[in-house]
Amino acid sequence: MTYLARRLGLFGVTLLLITLVTFLITNVLPGDVATMILGTRSNPETLAGLREKLGLNQPLIVQYGHWIGHALSGDLGVSLVFRTPIAVLLGQKIAASAMLVVMSLVMALLFAVPLGVWGAVHRDRWQDSVGSSIALAGISLPDFFWGIVLILFVARGLGWLPASGYASPLDSPRLALSYAALPSVTLALSLMAHLTRMTRSAMLEVLGQDFIRVCRAKGLAEGTVILRHALRNAISPVLTVAGLQLGYLFGSIIVVESLFNFTGMGWLTYQALLNRDMPLVQASVLVIAALVMLTNLAIDVVYTLLDPRVRLT
Repeated sequence: MTYLARRLGLFGVTLLLITLVTFLITNVLPGDVATMILGTRSNPETLAGLREKLGLNQPLIVQYGHWIGHALSGDLGVSLVFRTPIAVLLGQKIAASAMLVVMSLVMALLFAVPLGVWGAVHRDRWQDSVGSSIALAGISLPDFFWGIVLILFVARGLGWLPASGYASPLDSPRLALSYAALPSVTLALSLMAHLTRMTRSAMLEVLGQDFIRVCRAKGLAEGTVILRHALRNAISPVLTVAGLQLGYLFGSIIVVESLFNFTGMGWLTYQALLNRDMPLVQASVLVIAALVMLTNLAIDVVYTLLDPRVRLT
């Protein structure tokens, strides 16, 4: 409980700092909310009245206090572009992006862990070289490159999956998965490369420890030694990297969702940036930061279930 209380306190302080930095950056940029609402050709008296009504003439610290106070009560304001309460917009888009993130994380783990184990077991052989080459290619090339390749060959060339669009899982689960497949694979490729390298390194370290030699000396089957004893002890750092990479995934969805016209959080944030919808940008950053930190906290707690040696206190 002490550990959780300390982490939750750190979570609150970090989130507060993120909101402060985001608010300051978005408010020092040229232009303001009143101009975005009324347009650049509006009457100066009307602009001044709207600025007064919205509190834009107050000091930034006062504006920040009002904004964070409303945000804590669940009021994130109204989008300047979509003319809709931001909380409603984010509620609609978070589910779409969460589906992408979960699918890409599952895909990455399903391929990265076997590749990493395979490379560690066959260290310095051709199998290891193949796994390392795949990981290097995934790390070296950016997400938009893989997205364009998948669109050209899988969607346009082979016609197996749609190139762009979004469908709600509530309306048609099968159609929703078909639209989410290519964006998820695009996100998973780079993540898989990082996790493959981490799995290989962790497995090599565990395979060199004394208890592995004892297991083999007892006559245990090699598969049992690798999967039950070595992998179980090597999986914790892999999950650590996976948790840290969630921040990367939420950052990458802005590019990937825009590329595939997948209308999730990333697409919404890009539209907000493109149209200078600063209230929506601030709220999007707040929600994404909170999701990343909560996920990392959950992964830390799960460690106790995977490795009894971990003690949160």
